[in-house]
Amino acid sequence: MNNPSAAPVTDLLDAFRRTKVMFAAVALGVFDAFGDGPAAIPGLAERLDADPDALERLLDACVGLELLKKEGAKYSNLPVSDTYLRRASPQSLTGYILYSNYALYGLWGRLEDAVHEGTHRWTQVFRVEGPIFDHFFRTEDNKREFLRGMHGFGLMSSPPVVSAFDLSRFRHFVDLGGATGHLASAACEKYPQLQATVFDLSPAIEFTREFMAGSPLLERLKLTPGDFFRDPLPDGDLYALGRILHDWSEEKICKLLAKIYAKLPSGGGLLIAEKLLNEQKTGPLPALLQSLNMLVCTEGKERTVAEYAALLRAAGFAEVEGKMTGAAVDAVLAIKA
Repeated sequence: MNNPSAAPVTDLLDAFRRTKVMFAAVALGVFDAFGDGPAAIPGLAERLDADPDALERLLDACVGLELLKKEGAKYSNLPVSDTYLRRASPQSLTGYILYSNYALYGLWGRLEDAVHEGTHRWTQVFRVEGPIFDHFFRTEDNKREFLRGMHGFGLMSSPPVVSAFDLSRFRHFVDLGGATGHLASAACEKYPQLQATVFDLSPAIEFTREFMAGSPLLERLKLTPGDFFRDPLPDGDLYALGRILHDWSEEKICKLLAKIYAKLPSGGGLLIAEKLLNEQKTGPLPALLQSLNMLVCTEGKERTVAEYAALLRAAGFAEVEGKMTGAAVDAVLAIKA
């Protein structure tokens, strides 16, 4: 009797090592160091305050992972790392990578305990109470770096989300918890009739101004500080929640959906951007992994279209449709009768 291939198991045994190589290289500033071109180990080790032999092993691993190129004694960035792994790149994902390294990596190390108890691991791992974001983003640099990383994801995922449905009937788009404004910007680019408001906490709005500085869309975008749980919502006929609902308990979600429904005019809509599970909850794999991520670090989880529809209809919405976008997040559109 032939045994099955062990490849699925052995690949997973190596998976965390590959991930940690990228995390460490980003944290050490390896890809930033090549922003001005190729460099060799001696100068790099001094610049990065690293042991030369250990740094060489790390860089060679990055070559093997197709993040760096090696020619003779010199290393340089490949286009993928130059675009996504340098802090100075407009498409940089380093903020989310650093957050994953410093926060999520430790939380995932307690996944077994999260499954036993059904709760996040923030207190267990970091010995602090309260929302995880309050503790991770202790400095302005932490906040800016994380938002820059989420902005990089948003530049890739927001255009497919706003293209998933025909939104041409709407006139004012209100992005609740809109962070750097990438979703509102994508909506305005796609639909020239739209005006938009980005509504987020005051510290986030200050960063939004930085990210939106010089954008030709600014004259159609209003930036408004506020807390969507506590403060009155801005007027609009299409609200959006991008990567918001998966953070929260069902009780908080129902409270927020009811508040949005009450504010919307008849025929108004709510656009939700989240990873969608299939109805059997057997995939897609990124959504399954993100749901476990929500388990270890928040109150929430990922859901199916049917589960979102049940929450939305309980709030009063009459029409609900979901679509897989093929991007990092999918789309659900709900309409008030």
